[in-house]
Amino acid sequence: MALQSKHKVDAAFSMSSMTDIIFLLLIFFMLTSSFITPSGLPVNLPSSETSDIVMQEITVTVTKDLKFSVNDRVVPRDQIKSELTTLLQDKKGQVVLHIDKEVPVEFLVEIGGIAAGLEANVSIATKPYR
Repeated sequence: MALQSKHKVDAAFSMSSMTDIIFLLLIFFMLTSSFITPSGLPVNLPSSETSDIVMQEITVTVTKDLKFSVNDRVVPRDQIKSELTTLLQDKKGQVVLHIDKEVPVEFLVEIGGIAAGLEANVSIATKPYR
């Protein structure tokens, strides 16, 4: 007398939902990775209460030993204005300043003034408080 169930359970499952989730995660990480673009020169950014993420069109970096770079290309201090003028030609852009926290404020004001004079939106890159 063999007692067998008439309803057998199928052990297979559909992978289509798993591939959908992986695809969505891949898209999410690809989009968010474009917001984070580290500058070419190492800088120790100052901390701030609010740290907004902006799309970085043009980055100007100043290290604590006063090396200047525009979009990861090292340039002398006196050529920053000509580099920004070339990059902002006939358009308003977003300039993000990556300035080391040990750099004197005069360099921040000078570069911010140059970018503002070229009618660019100027932002200062910071890291959030921990």
